[in-house]
Amino acid sequence: MLLSHARSLLFLPASNARAIDKARGLPCDMVILDLEDAVPDERKGEARTALAEAFAAGFGDRIGAVRINAVDSPFHADDLAAVRGIQADIIVLPKAEHPRDVQAVHGALEKPVIAMIESPLGVANAREIAQAPGVVGLFMGNNDLRRDLRIPLDAGREGLTYAMQSVILAARLAGVAVFDGVFNRIDDAVGFEAECRAGRVIGFDGKTLVHPNQIGPANAVFGASEEELETARRLIAAATGGAERHEGQMIEAMHVEQARALIARAEANRGDG
Repeated sequence: MLLSHARSLLFLPASNARAIDKARGLPCDMVILDLEDAVPDERKGEARTALAEAFAAGFGDRIGAVRINAVDSPFHADDLAAVRGIQADIIVLPKAEHPRDVQAVHGALEKPVIAMIESPLGVANAREIAQAPGVVGLFMGNNDLRRDLRIPLDAGREGLTYAMQSVILAARLAGVAVFDGVFNRIDDAVGFEAECRAGRVIGFDGKTLVHPNQIGPANAVFGASEEELETARRLIAAATGGAERHEGQMIEAMHVEQARALIARAEANRGDG
C-alpha cells in the first residue's frame, strides 16, 4: 500500500505481544509499534527485543512502522540499534523540530521517515522538515502541541487550526502524505467521527489512532463513499474538455483529475483488503 492511500494508522505498544498479534487481523492500513510514549521507561528494553519477532512475522499488506524515541531522548541511541536490521517499512520520529533530526535518522537507518510535528518550533519548521531527504510523511502531534500552546484540555481544536493547516501546506508543497493527530476519548464514537470529518475537510490523508474501535470510522471517513464515487464517475463521463456546466456547477480539467484520484485511491484500498 502507498502511504498516501493510508486512512487508519494504529499505534500499539511494542511491548504488547497480544495486541500486536491481534493487529494482524484488523483492517487498519498501518500498524505503528511504539517505543516512545506508550511504553514505560522500565519496559523499553523489553519492547525493543519484541520488535524483531513482531516484524519477522509481518503484518500482511499493512504498512509496518516503528515509532522510536526523539533525538534528544536518552533512549534514542538504543532504539536506533534495535531498529537497524528489522523489516519495518517506515520509521516514525516524534518531536521533530529541525530537518537535521530526520536526516540523521534516515541516514542511520536508511529507511523512510515520518516526522511528528508536536511543538511550536516543529510547526514553524514544518516546510523544511517535510522537504528533508528521506521524509515521506508528517503526523500531527496534537497532545504535545496543545500543552505547548497552553490550550485547555477540554477545549476544541480551534486553537490548533493554524498549526494543522501549516503542516498540511508543508506536506503538499513537499509532495508527502500528512495525517491528523490521535483522538484520546476512545469511548466517544460520535466525537471521533466528527473529528475525522473535520480533518478530511481541511486536507488530511488519514488519521492516527490509539484504539482498534477507531479503525472502521477512520476508514469510512477518509475513504470514499459509494455516493462520492458515483458522483466522480458521472463527472468523468460528462466531461468533454475545457470549462463546462455539470449538475449545476462549472467543471474543468482539474475537477476530472480530482475525481480520478478519488476513484484510484478507493480502488487501491479495496485491493489492499
